[in-house]
Amino acid sequence: MLQSAYIQNLRMMLVAGFLFTLPPQLWAQFDFEKEPIHYGENLQHDAVAQLQQQLSDQKSQLEFDAQHGYLKSVLEKLNISPESQVLVYSKTSFQLSRISPRRPRALYFNDESYVGWVQGGDVVEIMTTDPQHGEVFYTLSQEKQETPRFVQDRGQCITCHASSRTQGVPGGLIRSAFVNAAGQPHYGSGTFTTDHSSPFADRWGGWYVTGTHGTMRHMGNVLSLDRDDAENIDRESGANVTDLSRKLKIAPYLTPHSDIVALMVLEHQTQMQNFLTLANFETRMAQHHDQTINQALDRPADYQSDTTRRRIASAGEKLLRYLLFVDEFPLESPVTGSSGFAREFAARGPFDSQQRSLRDFDLQTRLFKYPCSYLIYSDSFDQLPVVVKKYVSHRLREVLSGDETDEDFSHLTAEDRRAIREILQETKPDLWATADQQP
Repeated sequence: MLQSAYIQNLRMMLVAGFLFTLPPQLWAQFDFEKEPIHYGENLQHDAVAQLQQQLSDQKSQLEFDAQHGYLKSVLEKLNISPESQVLVYSKTSFQLSRISPRRPRALYFNDESYVGWVQGGDVVEIMTTDPQHGEVFYTLSQEKQETPRFVQDRGQCITCHASSRTQGVPGGLIRSAFVNAAGQPHYGSGTFTTDHSSPFADRWGGWYVTGTHGTMRHMGNVLSLDRDDAENIDRESGANVTDLSRKLKIAPYLTPHSDIVALMVLEHQTQMQNFLTLANFETRMAQHHDQTINQALDRPADYQSDTTRRRIASAGEKLLRYLLFVDEFPLESPVTGSSGFAREFAARGPFDSQQRSLRDFDLQTRLFKYPCSYLIYSDSFDQLPVVVKKYVSHRLREVLSGDETDEDFSHLTAEDRRAIREILQETKPDLWATADQQP
């Protein structure tokens, strides 16, 4: 009865022309806890939910140690290498009272999960990717328990992790700030949300950075000591640092590194996942809107409005551009990491018959040798709604074949396009089957 009444009222508004007077941007605002997204409900497919099921079924267990609590065991179970460690000393976590430049928070990650650890912290923090929900947030108590349990966040995390900085969806972000000696950001001086397009000079304020980067300068490894001139920081003293032992006690951490290559990958990956979630949510929301209107107007159930087509194309185009590193900041000097991260990351493939991979690094003039994101292999890409996946696949084929001549893709040489196309043809052949279908 309620649904019937809703449809009847909707028909009346449509007849009156009311809905068509609403600005289109209001139609696109996400309320992702409601239909059709139902964010955070019935989670079964993210890595933490699956691990929790194994713990509950006593098919797996977590080991506890006095220094790190459950950290090492969680990393092992989620298949996250300690070599991915990066250290952040800005007070930008909910455990902020325990974070400072002398006691930074450690972050570890793989393609789908992110784990945060604070010395003496009450919990281990986890963000993990669900193909249909985007990023989902959990905590694990650092008190030893017979059956450890991951607790799903119920809204605290998405206060920051679902904003314009994350494309308006539940997601991750890397934030750079001018940070004082206590680790407190000078918010009045502004902050930067960074990704592969960000100028080097704006990156990693509040983060430790180990590795070399030639003449380029960033905001990492230094403090903002003058509250009246917070942006006046000594970038030179933070440049090309390979040893953090003079800045903090490094022994409590799993490695002595906060690797620059890991940071660059992390920046790219968090926003790439956000664009995947945006494409997913926008498509599902637009299709749901059409279904409701179609029912109200007695149109065929599969009728797709022009507005919905535009919304899907817009989200798909944003995803395509980020996937292909449009607007990537060009490196002005070679970059070299300090840990084994780059080696481990590149070794994961998949590789084509010429042993090429989208994980191959360049690090001379850009991040990757073949500028197409490795997250094209992710479940988040594979499980995109069919219509937007067709759109992105078809447009990708247009760009890589050379049929697309838009200047936005001019960073891709003919050799780049050919190499990426050949790699994908061998390592992801289903993509081209999708691309053959007109969106």
